[in-house]
Amino acid sequence: MKALIADDNAGFRSVLDRMLRKWGYDVVAVSDGLEAWEALQAPDPPRLAILDWMMPGLDGVEVCRRVREENREPYIYILLLTAKDTAGELVEGMEAGADDYLRKPVDSHELRVRVRAGRRILDLQEEVVRGREALRKLATCDPLTGLWNRNAMFDILSRELKRAKRESSPLSLLMADLDHFKHVNDTLGHAAGDAVLQEAARRMTGCVRPYDAVCRYGGEEFLIVLPGCDLADATLRAEEIRAAMAAAPFQIAEGNLNITCSLGVAASSGAAGYDAAALTREADEALYSAKHNGRNRVEIFAPQAVLTR
Repeated sequence: MKALIADDNAGFRSVLDRMLRKWGYDVVAVSDGLEAWEALQAPDPPRLAILDWMMPGLDGVEVCRRVREENREPYIYILLLTAKDTAGELVEGMEAGADDYLRKPVDSHELRVRVRAGRRILDLQEEVVRGREALRKLATCDPLTGLWNRNAMFDILSRELKRAKRESSPLSLLMADLDHFKHVNDTLGHAAGDAVLQEAARRMTGCVRPYDAVCRYGGEEFLIVLPGCDLADATLRAEEIRAAMAAAPFQIAEGNLNITCSLGVAASSGAAGYDAAALTREADEALYSAKHNGRNRVEIFAPQAVLTR
């Protein structure tokens, strides 16, 4: 774990540096509060900060206050070192967001105990973050394919449509369906069907940009949100996905399968505009046309071409 030492006394700073390195920490040592603040603003900041209360530039309390105002994750555990001994002054430090304090001169054994307690708290905080991330993934991701699930996709689509409307930029939506997927489940079983869905998700994801969103809409249907794409660009992207599906057999445990997909394209430039539900219906109608017209093809939503189901 990376630890920061900030103290303007070079000799004391060197002593602390040796102790923390001996205890297994990767140490960043600085001589004033401004340098400490810069170190804590780094992309990968120290998780443990030992700050002298009185320093040039910024004092330890002000550094502590700024860190807490940022409210960044992962959490930074702050230990203040001080020669102050009045209750009011120590309360000031704790109210600024310090986790603990230690009076100077520092006893090495006491410091080690305080640092160890801070490390335990940081370890517990990491477990909480991992648990929260696991819950978020369960709530927003499809467990089979790892794609966004239906609920998350509508949140993403609504957010992207609002941004597109605000910026007067295009947005397109693709709806894809694997052709004759029921035959795979009926003849080879659901394990084979799951493998096909996973490979389909991989191929779709490989055809889109990092900021596009691919979702498992339900069963063998997928939705793909394409911010910044007009109808022509989205149609090209849909054709790329269709070609990627048909380019090579899906290699699964049950054998090699030739899988194709049909896609419908709708854009915010059409009648639906920036309405999420209407745009989804248009993409669905276009998909239905693609399947009705022979499958393994891309169709663009056109009101005059809507078929009676």
